[in-house]
Amino acid sequence: MQKSYHFSCPKCNNNHYFYRYGKDPSGHQKYQCRVCRHQFAPDAPKTRHTPKYPTCPNCGRASFLHHDYLHYSNYRCGNKSCNHSFFVCKGTSIPDASMSNLFGKTDFKRMRYPVFIIMTALSMFYLGKSSFRNISLILRTAFGIKVSHTTISNWCKNFAPLFDNVRLKLMPMLDFSSDEWHADETVVKIAGIKHYIWFVVDSETRFIIGYHLSPHRDSPQAFSLLHSVKELGKPKAIVTDRYSAYKVPVKSVLGVKHIQVQSFQDAISNNLIECFNKQFKAWYKTKQGFASFESANNLISMFVFFFNFVRPHSALDGQTPAQVAGLVLSKRQKREFLLVA
Repeated sequence: MQKSYHFSCPKCNNNHYFYRYGKDPSGHQKYQCRVCRHQFAPDAPKTRHTPKYPTCPNCGRASFLHHDYLHYSNYRCGNKSCNHSFFVCKGTSIPDASMSNLFGKTDFKRMRYPVFIIMTALSMFYLGKSSFRNISLILRTAFGIKVSHTTISNWCKNFAPLFDNVRLKLMPMLDFSSDEWHADETVVKIAGIKHYIWFVVDSETRFIIGYHLSPHRDSPQAFSLLHSVKELGKPKAIVTDRYSAYKVPVKSVLGVKHIQVQSFQDAISNNLIECFNKQFKAWYKTKQGFASFESANNLISMFVFFFNFVRPHSALDGQTPAQVAGLVLSKRQKREFLLVA
């Protein structure tokens, strides 16, 4: 009498003739089919094979690793008729942008002066070109309050984490679904040494989406910059100048079209972010450089916040970039979020 089993051979569908064939590494009973000699463990959990490398985005076929770098991997399609080459970034190996590394106070507790005076001093510093000594003089003559220029300097640097927390609360209310983002870098001096500040600007709202301060001007800095803003929106293209450091980060981190402006006669220009760089440099020149990297990073963070959320722009019909991006707040909410003095 033939013995019947509760399973069948996955290769030939035989369900009567088997040998016991030991156990697999997990302890499940293995059998060998007496018809086709196939070995299997019917009680072992079925595991789906996951490919080691990503599939080709063009044809969907398997790929192989072509080159492996610190911040990204270069894969090539295994289909010879396709032979497509693509990049995949390594998110865990990319360092954070400097905009996420701030130090200082996160509230106004234990402050000697009222919040109104502090906000007035900050607005004069970041919205105009006043020095700390001029702001101290204005507060004394206009409000009758004596504040030293050193105290005002500390306010302008130490409240960066507080305003960054406000930024993080307001960002989910904004929409950056523009066709293009513009990226560029410019030079600043910290203690007499050249550093580079990298910016990303939304084309429709003129909102500064992110920045990164670094002593280097190379591709890893572009990786940090774009990786810090990739969750904030999905543009159709990134517009940059001809600097080659943006090429691989744009493809691997954002995976969108990269437009490199070749000359002033091109249909698409990078004038938008170049104009912002001029405004930033006009504010920066009154500071005559920065004393340290930490203070420079804090000051730039505060400047970007006031540029995005507080300063009205004539090119935007008197609105702030945040308002153009969809931010609608009442007067009470503006005071709660420190957008008015």
